[in-house]
Parts: sequence; structure tokens; C-alpha cells
Amino acid sequence: MAERINADMDWTQYTREFEMNLRRIRAQRGFSQERVAYDAGMSRLQYQRLEGGGSSKDRPANPTAKTLIALAQVLDVSIDELLPTPWPDLRAR
Repeated sequence: MAERINADMDWTQYTREFEMNLRRIRAQRGFSQERVAYDAGMSRLQYQRLEGGGSSKDRPANPTAKTLIALAQVLDVSIDELLPTPWPDLRAR
């Protein structure tokens, strides 16, 4: 059970780092949340949740591959720049 708890904690920390990366990159570009959301084809509320403004602590952001690609294109970065490293070990234990 302890290993599962650690994996969940790792995932939660990883998603928080993703949220911070997304906020930082958007701010560096001088874009509003609304602009990024519109250009990526999502609602502002959906985007705010990705930045951590509306997701509960129990359910951190977990964007789809399609969403990650859209965000990377809108922000003109690689997906690697959006995703924190190292990746958490999510293999079943």
C-alpha cells in the first residue's frame, strides 16, 4: 500500500509542476488565459483547471495528448518544455 501512496504523491507533485510550467510559459509569452484557451480550442475554465485554478487537490490536471499538442503549438514550445522532468514512475507496482 505504501508504494501506491508514493506513486500517487509523485503524480500529484508532477502535475503541480506541470501547472507551474504552463503558467510560467504563458506569462513569458504575455498571453492571457483566455487567449491560450481560445487558440487551443478549449474553454477558459478548462484552461484555468490546467493551470491549477479550479482543479481540486484530489484531482490534479491530466490533459490529453491532443490538449498537450495544442498547448505546445499555441505557446510555440515543444511538449518536452511543458512536461516536467524527470517523469514519475507510474508503472503498476
